[in-house]
Amino acid sequence: METAVIIKNQTIRLQALLGKGAGNRGVVITHPHPLYGGNMVNPVVVRTASAFAQQGFTTLRFNFRGTGGSSGMYDNGHGEQTDVIAALEFLKDQGCDALYLAGYSFGSRVNASVMAGGYDIFDHIMISPPVAFMSFDDIAALPSTGLVITGQNDEIAPPDRIQAHLDRWGITPRVEVIPGCDHFYAGHLDSLHQSLSHYFS
Repeated sequence: METAVIIKNQTIRLQALLGKGAGNRGVVITHPHPLYGGNMVNPVVVRTASAFAQQGFTTLRFNFRGTGGSSGMYDNGHGEQTDVIAALEFLKDQGCDALYLAGYSFGSRVNASVMAGGYDIFDHIMISPPVAFMSFDDIAALPSTGLVITGQNDEIAPPDRIQAHLDRWGITPRVEVIPGCDHFYAGHLDSLHQSLSHYFS
């Protein structure tokens, strides 16, 4: 069961949904590009939150600034980084001291910047990082990255280009490539859920 909450980020107020878990693990889940219709009710974001909730996590998904009921304006991924940090700090205030960060598409790009900036996360999960659509060349390192999921037919997050970045970063997360799946996971949400569940088991 999720509850509507507001996250304050200086003058920005972020619309969010909080699902309370039993333990101390919490995850912030970020959504796809807001200029292309992305928001916190995107099916991939919802299914990701569901998979974490089934593992007992406290989940927090929110709308980036200028999206849905969140105030402010789109900031080309810059101000959005502070939105992610505000959400993580909100989870800390909820008693979560084992913080996870999961992002889908644009959300994973914003999260990567937060991680590269040195924010301490227990585990970092990327779902279809859009390496063929947005540059990741400024990301020098991505510590604590444990899982990367993408589709076999994802032209925005092609597996080979993702692997090239993983090699450059010198990290060896678990990589799940879903057969027959493209960037939008239509018909493959169950496989996404299974990939997340298997990772935690």
